[in-house]
Amino acid sequence: MRISVKAKPAAKEERVEQIDALNFVVSVKEPPREGRANRAITLALAKHFAVSPSQVRLVSGFAARQKMFEIL
Repeated sequence: MRISVKAKPAAKEERVEQIDALNFVVSVKEPPREGRANRAITLALAKHFAVSPSQVRLVSGFAARQKMFEIL
C-alpha cells in the first residue's frame, strides 16, 4: 500500500495523524538533517501500522515535505 505523507520535522511531539485512507501528517522531533527526520518518520509509521520498520520504505520525496511511503 502506498501512502502520501506530509512531514513536519523538528516538532515538539511525535504524532501520526490520518487525514483520509491514504493521506497522513507525521510530526517528528528529529530535525531534517542527514536523513534523521526520514528515519524517524519511518519508525513512527511502522509503529502506527504495527509492522517492522523494514516493511516501511520511502519511495519519493527524500528532501521534500510531501513524501510517498510504501507499507509492505
